[in-house]
Amino acid sequence: MRLIRGLHNIRPSARGGVATIGNFDGVHRGHQAMLQRLRDRAAEFGGPSTVISFEPHPREFFSPEEAPGRLTPLRDKVAILARLGCDQLLCLPFNRKLASLDAEAFIGRVLVDGLGIRHLIVGDDFRFGRGRCGDFQVLAQAGAVSGFSVEDTPTVDDAGGRVSSTRIREALSRGDLAVAERLLGRPYVLSGRVINGDRIGRDLGFPTANIALPRRPAMEGIVVVDVRLPDGEIRPGVASLGTRPTVNGTRPLLEVYLLDWSGNLYGLHLQVALRHWLRGQEHYPDLNALKQQIARDVENSRAWLAARQQTAGHSVISDF
Repeated sequence: MRLIRGLHNIRPSARGGVATIGNFDGVHRGHQAMLQRLRDRAAEFGGPSTVISFEPHPREFFSPEEAPGRLTPLRDKVAILARLGCDQLLCLPFNRKLASLDAEAFIGRVLVDGLGIRHLIVGDDFRFGRGRCGDFQVLAQAGAVSGFSVEDTPTVDDAGGRVSSTRIREALSRGDLAVAERLLGRPYVLSGRVINGDRIGRDLGFPTANIALPRRPAMEGIVVVDVRLPDGEIRPGVASLGTRPTVNGTRPLLEVYLLDWSGNLYGLHLQVALRHWLRGQEHYPDLNALKQQIARDVENSRAWLAARQQTAGHSVISDF
């Protein structure tokens, strides 16, 4: 899949296809239904399938302190879209210049002059342009003039209601990883490169692989995880996700302790699938109390993994 960063990097081969627009945070089952429609229409029209998205998320630009935690950072979103068979992602930098465009200017610069689209697919509640003034009707009218057609797609529902990024965040905030996985259509995964830490885990007897998170995650707590190593091997573990209140941490960090494993992970890129929520973050009076709790977390993780193995017939589930 081709990643196009900004309108100035659009090549002639990227034009003349079918596009859809959105943040696609999580690339959940609702998004996946739209992307399937995108691929089908691109095959009919004979051009590339293009996902148009923004970086950062508009809500992060306008209200960074109030913006919800990300489900998928850009790198993970690119990987998921590639697996789903999309031809290209046009990533537009969301800044004051883009935010100032009204609906007509956005259509002209991005859809017509930039991509030269032949067909556009949007969600049934799609809004765009300065003040969110653009909608399906505006797009249809512009398309009639500029030579592209427009269709909307219905929302995807399940027994709990509409499949949405908001519902997934709500499920994660209460530690309900099963519901999040059902809505995503896959496990909730965080990924990143292992950095040097302060070695507190090693001193406590539980050395961890530390992954800095660029933005506040959608959930916090202690979680049983599966970890995919760069060579493809998947190992079980237990992870702490949050700001480490006992050691006065401030930045969000993912700390992963691999069970029954030893080796050097520094500098490697790991994928961490969150499988089962154990408990929330807590503040402990001293490091000894923290060490005792970590030992209990490891024991509880082993118990859950053993139950999974008995149920599923294998120790590691690799569907991520």
